[in-house]
Amino acid sequence: MSSWIPRVVAILFILFVSLFALDAFSGEASVLVKLGGFLIHLVPSFVLSAILVLAWKRPAYGGAAFILAGILFTLVFNTHEQLSSFLSISVPPFVIGALFIASGRTRRSRSI
Repeated sequence: MSSWIPRVVAILFILFVSLFALDAFSGEASVLVKLGGFLIHLVPSFVLSAILVLAWKRPAYGGAAFILAGILFTLVFNTHEQLSSFLSISVPPFVIGALFIASGRTRRSRSI
């Protein structure tokens, strides 16, 4: 398996999650309040980006961290209450984590 597949999927998922931050610009608040809300809404994207950096160097640890992120997304954002939310928000980190772990194992077995 190519080590680029989990990386590309992770980047696409981070971009998808980042789109939700744009709703901070709706409403009647001042520009500074909207900007603050935008940055707060980007916190999950920042965390996922940090996990991606870890996974880039250490696929097994990063994969485990993505799986943990999937669990946290399920609990924090209550995605378990609606199937579409669960499939679009919680499942991708599980898949990305599994891809990174598989990629790390493939890379490690090739180097032996």
